[in-house]
Amino acid sequence: MQTATAAQGQPTQASHPNGLYILFMTEMWERFSYYGMRALLILYMTQALVFNKEFSSLIYGNYTSLVYLTPLLGGYMADRYWGNRRSILIGGLMMAIGQFSLFFSASSYQSTSVAMPLFYLGLGLLIFGNGFFKPNISSMVGSLYPVGDKRIDSAYTIFYMGINLGAFFSPLVCGTLGNTGNPEDFKWGFLAAGIGMLIGSLTFELFKNKYVVTAEGAPLGAKPERTVEHSPVVPVQTDGPVRATTVAQPAKTGLSSGRILAFIGIFAVVYGVIAWLMNYDWIGALVFASMIVMPLLILSDSSLTGREKEKIYVILILSFFVIFFWGAFEQAGASLTFFADEQTDRNLGSYVVPASYFQSANALFIIIFAPIFAVIWTFMGKRGIEPSSPLKMSIGLMLLAVGYLIIAFGVKGVEASTKVSMFWLITMYMLHTFGELCLSPIGLALVNKLAPARFASLLMAVWFLATAAGNKLAGVLSGLYPPGPGEFAKAAQEGIDLPAILNGAQQASATVVEKLQSLEVPYQWPTFLGIEITNLYQFFMIFVALSAAASIILFFLYRRLARMMEEPVVAK
Repeated sequence: MQTATAAQGQPTQASHPNGLYILFMTEMWERFSYYGMRALLILYMTQALVFNKEFSSLIYGNYTSLVYLTPLLGGYMADRYWGNRRSILIGGLMMAIGQFSLFFSASSYQSTSVAMPLFYLGLGLLIFGNGFFKPNISSMVGSLYPVGDKRIDSAYTIFYMGINLGAFFSPLVCGTLGNTGNPEDFKWGFLAAGIGMLIGSLTFELFKNKYVVTAEGAPLGAKPERTVEHSPVVPVQTDGPVRATTVAQPAKTGLSSGRILAFIGIFAVVYGVIAWLMNYDWIGALVFASMIVMPLLILSDSSLTGREKEKIYVILILSFFVIFFWGAFEQAGASLTFFADEQTDRNLGSYVVPASYFQSANALFIIIFAPIFAVIWTFMGKRGIEPSSPLKMSIGLMLLAVGYLIIAFGVKGVEASTKVSMFWLITMYMLHTFGELCLSPIGLALVNKLAPARFASLLMAVWFLATAAGNKLAGVLSGLYPPGPGEFAKAAQEGIDLPAILNGAQQASATVVEKLQSLEVPYQWPTFLGIEITNLYQFFMIFVALSAAASIILFFLYRRLARMMEEPVVAK
């Protein structure tokens, strides 16, 4: 592939630096670890730890939302103190230890006093390890190339494929080992995820000095010099084809220390109020309070011009809509896994497809369709008919709604004991991938384009806070999944007719209620806005309604937003 070397580990302009393939392999194994564990997480909680679906969904939402918050800390620490290399090593090792902690938790799942502390320790290590690893590995890709090098876009395409290869194979491998129907086997899936993370970290450590270098052969990602002032690393989501960068600070902001302290006080008040409104859900309050206060902090900066504020308003408005997208999209690891496990016909002849396998669908469809979408946008752009960025995002939300509409009709009128074809689930995942390709990379590029340079990191932080809020919302909404075959079977083993109790045909005595509570089985239908959710059709229609409403509202706003960001309503 490579013909000549100009510097250690650096090929000629005709090909890519060897360092790109080291980062490719490192990130591929990290994504293997993350998605392998995520494919098993909700199943482990419900089948081994015997959490009910509502509590499991709460834990899932807390975990995935914090995964999108900690890169802000990790990017700051790398930029100010540790550098990319040390941060990647620390983050990788923390995540590996976190996976092994889950392995030991699953090995002792029958002993709650042992399994629970190890479970929460594992999640905590994964959250903070991801924070140190995720923003720094992606930021190094662009640094491999000289300024203005035209190979950078294709380099991120290659890197993006590594991400999705890891995301595709991990549920297959970890699901085969851990999702066998026997709670004893979850440990092997977590062990495989931990080994994958170790392989990624070892790959980086062994080859970073030789290959992860600049075009001149100087090492990348060393401890930063304190004499040059930079803003923190922008932690761009590495699950999309947009890169992270370290942005030079061209001018000081007007955020004085006194103003920042005042906003810390405001945050404390808002945090307390939201925590009270959310029944003291401290993690949810942290995410949503940050979503409110950080934009106010940025907009209070006295150095902002009117034009800059207008562009920031566009970012903030679109961030709000992103919450609804991820709130529905991220059901993949929560309620849609319940659906795949309990109410999807997974038989292929004599082989039963593990429920965790379906989490590979999104990555596979991205690998197939991302190049096609790139060609479509280019084709439309050359003819002056490419939709503006806000319109693309509106289309993405509507595709999400259509995906849920399809699966809603797939389960309409179907008894809870009846399993439906996997066609409905796979088709929905394909449409959701189309929606993601219309929204996620487009939105990230838009933030990079609109944010004033001195606020690039803070505004990307706002964008990721929206993603975190969406993941938290996903956990809350997943908790509305109605009781089904799993709960009915648990109750029946104790001689309890749960469907009769839920439907009001039978009154549950205090003894029965106590027994159901001990089994982690709900004895009432979940409610949304005062409406009982008694079947899957109603449940999936929640996401149709939320996504479609967000899409329609954004459609009516997109012309105004396009003018505010100085982008043609239809790109020329």
